[in-house]
Amino acid sequence: MLDRLLKSLFAPAPQPLADADARLALTALLVRLARSDNDYARAEIDQIEQIIAARYQLGQAEAAELRQQAEAVEAEAPDTVRFTQAIKEAVPYEDRRRVVESAWMVVLADGARADEEDALMRMVAALLGVNDRDSNIARQKAAKS
Repeated sequence: MLDRLLKSLFAPAPQPLADADARLALTALLVRLARSDNDYARAEIDQIEQIIAARYQLGQAEAAELRQQAEAVEAEAPDTVRFTQAIKEAVPYEDRRRVVESAWMVVLADGARADEEDALMRMVAALLGVNDRDSNIARQKAAKS
């Protein structure tokens, strides 16, 4: 699965992702956002695992395993533009809006909003095709949860 996803992301034109690959790619995107400020905090790791456990109905061990696989994908994945392009093509708009909300939850998990995280969030939301208004609403919802 990991090799297949990476091959897809490195292809000249990313191919649509299978469900399992989309799950891994979305989790890797959350990891990339958490790592963007060079402080991959335990609170962010826990938040990622909570998000994916709820989203994909996983137990704690399964969520931790998916997060670990996603960390490997994120470390090997190409630039964020190609990464998000593959996700955008695989995920309907409403789900991408929820991905942005989940991403904001990860960014806000450690209680600090670094400039790097804010900049990457703006770029990721735009690349996923989520408009500024919906991204702002997603941020507000994430801040309340």
